[in-house]
Amino acid sequence: MIKYSLICKDCNLTFESWFANSKEYEKLKRKSFLNCHICNSINIEKNLMAPSLINKNLDIKRNKNNDKYYMIKKTLNDYQKFIKDNFRNVGDNFAYEARSIHYDQKNKEKGIYGKASQQDLKELKEEGIDTYTIPWVEKKKINS
Repeated sequence: MIKYSLICKDCNLTFESWFANSKEYEKLKRKSFLNCHICNSINIEKNLMAPSLINKNLDIKRNKNNDKYYMIKKTLNDYQKFIKDNFRNVGDNFAYEARSIHYDQKNKEKGIYGKASQQDLKELKEEGIDTYTIPWVEKKKINS
């Protein structure tokens, strides 16, 4: 298989297309089977294309970056699993629930997690209520 960058000489549209080999491209061109999908012109030519070169150093760097990326995703996934297993999700009521736990000495339940605005977090901090913010990614996004 070979990929060519093509250009329509009538409307200047550039696009790419795959061919079995260079002879297949020539055969289709000769039979006028190549056409522009915008203006339907058959005035199609090969366009300049940068070659795809193999750079071992770049491939090694990409693999290291991918390894780091997957380790970060795994760590986030592990944190989220721990939090879900050991804390109660209070959703959007985080600020209210945090205050309830802080000010009511009888209400000493296990920790909570949920959503809070930046303003809520600022106010909680001013009241002396410690909170922590961690990145939260939906499970389907972590595994993709």
